[in-house]
Amino acid sequence: MLLYDTERSGNAWKVRLLAGLLGIALGRKTLSIDAGDLQDQVFRNLNPLARVPVLQLEDGRTVSESMAILFYLANGSAYWPTERFEQARVLTWLSFEQSQHMAPLAQLRLQLALHHSRRPDDPEILILKADATRVLSILEVQLESKGNSGWVAIDRPSIADVALYPYTRLAPMGGIDLEPFPHIKDWLGRVESLHGYQPLFPGRPDQNYATAETGRKS
Repeated sequence: MLLYDTERSGNAWKVRLLAGLLGIALGRKTLSIDAGDLQDQVFRNLNPLARVPVLQLEDGRTVSESMAILFYLANGSAYWPTERFEQARVLTWLSFEQSQHMAPLAQLRLQLALHHSRRPDDPEILILKADATRVLSILEVQLESKGNSGWVAIDRPSIADVALYPYTRLAPMGGIDLEPFPHIKDWLGRVESLHGYQPLFPGRPDQNYATAETGRKS
């Protein structure tokens, strides 16, 4: 299988993280946003949505959108439960990540760190920071309520944890201090201690907060 991604994509990081945790070897085609690769017609033929990640299967078919790819890879593994109620719990937190959690955290990182298109005190940024704090508070309360289990949706790691991890870990790039969220900080450490954990930049966890592309890779 071949993963089309970009170096700094949090959504693509989710896929590489899960593949590492499951011991799945993925080929990787890293595109450049700065060079306009996502608008290239060859890539748009693979995914008309013109965004990463895209997983190309051995037979040439493709799966787009991170949540769909996580489900595809996790099906039949411990990261996707077999019991229906547990599946519903995982889906609840996947929905939360997509509908509430990701947007403010991703936009803060994009506008303040990657594009430098806004000032920290711009009204739009202050609204995003309030939203980010709200969603992280929801996650903090959920993790606190889980007690000794320490995972978001069920009593073991699932694709809900994988989905919520990247943009939470990258929150400081958008000016969000994680110190007020001790249960989130502990949870981040638990994810990072899982066998097969993959940093954003392979072999370079020190580069997780990098703001520049280091060059296209295939």
